[in-house]
Amino acid sequence: MYIIILLFIKLLNILIMEITNNKKTPSKDNQKPVIKKKVIIAVLLISFAFFGSFIIYFVLQVSLNTQTPIVVVISGSMTPTINKGDILFVQGRDPSLIQNGSAVEKDGDIIVFNAYGLWASAPLDPIVHRVIDKWYDNGAWYFRTKGDANSLPDPVQISEDNVIGVVVGGIPFIGWIKIVLTESGLLIPLLIIISVLLIISIVWDFVKEKEKDSERDLKEKKTDELSI
Repeated sequence: MYIIILLFIKLLNILIMEITNNKKTPSKDNQKPVIKKKVIIAVLLISFAFFGSFIIYFVLQVSLNTQTPIVVVISGSMTPTINKGDILFVQGRDPSLIQNGSAVEKDGDIIVFNAYGLWASAPLDPIVHRVIDKWYDNGAWYFRTKGDANSLPDPVQISEDNVIGVVVGGIPFIGWIKIVLTESGLLIPLLIIISVLLIISIVWDFVKEKEKDSERDLKEKKTDELSI
């Protein structure tokens, strides 16, 4: 998400430059305010590059009513319904409204839940499995879950406190980028490198614009001297 935002900002920066360049050459009195305006735009774009992904993620958290609105599927336990590498959108939901189902019909809601520590082999990452049974006991809802591709249900019941939300949509296979980079240990270094290059590119565009303005000033000054 962060890299996508940076690329969007880069394209926006190019568009702003094209619009600025196509405008009529400003007079000497107006050139300084124009340069200041460009600097302000550059600062705003770079600030958005840093904070934009956090803002978007926060908006998703609020709108989808969950602390984890996006997850990447890292196993094939839900194939063919959901495949490894899919990005899923998760919505928080009242446990009583989560749809029950059966392992045979596969008609229950697909939920995302934290299972780490619930059983010996439970992964650290959230699990995406289907609800095949639910019941209410001592003031709380509990769920029996199972991956569509698994032969057996999950070994323990899942409390409502462990449920992150219900899957409400997704994008196929895009998450493979994160999986490959994470497993290879290249995710953080690559994010840093791409971020630095894109930000340098944005700054450089504005520096070149300032140089063009300076050259324009010099040409106009020489023209005025010749006319005198």
